[in-house]
Amino acid sequence: MTQGEAPTGISEAVAQAAAKIKTNIEKVLVGKGDVIDLTLAAILSGGHVLVEDVPGIGKTTLARCIAESLQCSFKRIQCTPDLMPSDITGVHFYNQSSGDLEFRPRPILAQVVLADEINRATPRTQSAMLEAMAEGQVTADDLTIPLPAPFLLIATQNPI
Repeated sequence: MTQGEAPTGISEAVAQAAAKIKTNIEKVLVGKGDVIDLTLAAILSGGHVLVEDVPGIGKTTLARCIAESLQCSFKRIQCTPDLMPSDITGVHFYNQSSGDLEFRPRPILAQVVLADEINRATPRTQSAMLEAMAEGQVTADDLTIPLPAPFLLIATQNPI
């Protein structure tokens, strides 16, 4: 075995698991084998995915199927020009019954997150997503929150 080469047993186990996941997703999402392969490669390498395509071709379905196949939590963020970073990371609020400030987590704290039409979000909101992808954490007010593992952000944008 040369340096950088995975032991045969591990690589075979990973290949078999990826094939099972792909087969499961293809039961729902037909004709997108190459997109599924690339998404699985991103997951296995600890990366994230940007899908640029017209509406109605199964981007949301892909994200949901990935989450269900991996038994991960899933959240969807619809990006709009008025979306603020706290809308995706979380906010502190005053709980009158306990008299304390409590943190209410928002969708970026799921394991699989779909950021739909990311190009419509403000630069500050995109920056919060970049922090999540690059550093595996989010910052809300003065609180730094580590993201769950695995964490995958699938962003979409409409080319039109």
